[in-house]
Amino acid sequence: MRRLGLMLLAGLVLTACQPVDEPAPTNPDPMASLTEAQRAAIQRDAAQVLFWTDEQRFERFRAMDEYFPGRTVKAARARTLPAGEPLPGAAALQRYVEEHRITGLMVLQDGRIRFEGYSNDFGPDQRWTSFSVAKSLTSTLVGAALKDGHIGSLDDPLTDYIPELAGTAYDVVSVEDLLTMRSGVDWDENYADPNSDIAQLYSQPYQPGVDLNIFYLSKRERAAEPGMTFNYSTAETNLVGTLVERAVGRSLADYAREKIVGPAGFEGDLFWQVDPVGQNIGGCCLMLRLADYARFGQWFLEGTPDGNAGSVLSAEYRQAAITPATAFESAPGYGYGYQWWTYPGAYGAQGIFGQGITIVPSQNVVIAYVGNWSTAASGGRRQELQAAITRAFANAD
Repeated sequence: MRRLGLMLLAGLVLTACQPVDEPAPTNPDPMASLTEAQRAAIQRDAAQVLFWTDEQRFERFRAMDEYFPGRTVKAARARTLPAGEPLPGAAALQRYVEEHRITGLMVLQDGRIRFEGYSNDFGPDQRWTSFSVAKSLTSTLVGAALKDGHIGSLDDPLTDYIPELAGTAYDVVSVEDLLTMRSGVDWDENYADPNSDIAQLYSQPYQPGVDLNIFYLSKRERAAEPGMTFNYSTAETNLVGTLVERAVGRSLADYAREKIVGPAGFEGDLFWQVDPVGQNIGGCCLMLRLADYARFGQWFLEGTPDGNAGSVLSAEYRQAAITPATAFESAPGYGYGYQWWTYPGAYGAQGIFGQGITIVPSQNVVIAYVGNWSTAASGGRRQELQAAITRAFANAD
């Protein structure tokens, strides 16, 4: 295991941060063998991720499972992605990949690969970390739990599932309010500010046995009425993950084994990081091969996992997930559904530093990309990437 030179304690057990293959239904905790001091050290390391250097990100995004504990779900049956006709502008698109800090880009149309390109010594058999792309997988698990009867209704009070939040600003927040980022609870998701809530979340003192995400959010104040105002909050997707784990009685990773990894036909293993109390982090931190990000998008686009298993999600939930509960007046055509972003004629999953899945239903196109942009926020780079892909569809090199 590599050592995070700045933060890990000298006595950290080398095997402690290795991913755990989790056979259902034992649901083991990969943090169980760690001392409290080791857990506190891992938490401090996690607080530094937003402020890693370029060099650190290029090294660690492809090896996050060597730095942090998590659960690994073994791939079982890969869905074949056959080759399609190469895009007319494939050579120019490959140059774009190499020049714009994109480590991998795959474009599917009709389930066939029309472009696949890599840079920075990354390749098809390696995995890359995405942060908030995990949110759309967590949302999918909410829909599965709803269909399975583990969650009664999206109108249920959040405190039915997380009673520790009773008496806080979350008292009147519903599951759907949380899913749509409209809880009304104050939160600052400024990735560049070390004093923002997202930066401070894991900078708070470690407390043995305490869910620091719940603890931190329990102290937040109400800023708006629930269901009225959109405010993006990774911590609240972490709450969604906690809700699913408690409702289902299994980890997110283990539930994803049944509801996503197998049905979507992942070829490589999924790694999903855990927090200091051993829960998978609902809003963040999973690793997949580029093609498996694309497989997830293709499976979601099709609406059913395969001909044998039937549908993981109800048609109603799937459609609601990609229908904007919030439309952004400053950006017509853009919005947010159930942990999915909506765009003009498309929808997708997004992660900081250049990760994403974009789905264009009218063209039966799925775009998956991973990278290491110089800042956490995209700064228009997603639109530039989409324009480069559009040119590649239209123009020969």
